[in-house]
Amino acid sequence: MKKAMTLGAIVLAAAAIGGCSPRQERMATGAGVGAAAGAVIGGLASGTSTGVLTGAAIGGAGGALIADATRPRPRCWRDVYGRRVCARR
Repeated sequence: MKKAMTLGAIVLAAAAIGGCSPRQERMATGAGVGAAAGAVIGGLASGTSTGVLTGAAIGGAGGALIADATRPRPRCWRDVYGRRVCARR
């Protein structure tokens, strides 16, 4: 039963991510990975469900922040005439 509920939650999360911008998708993926890792670490460290939930919350927030901070940014600068120039990827 737990596996079915977990799979259902993953499918719903993937469907919700489908309508997001690339930045939001990156943050959601980072939050998911961070929450999963935090839940495992919190569960192993405390052995209680409270530890699992706390670890998941902290890991999810940290994962989203790290994913957003490390996203690729366009390389733009001003040329000698003051025009904005951006490099293509």
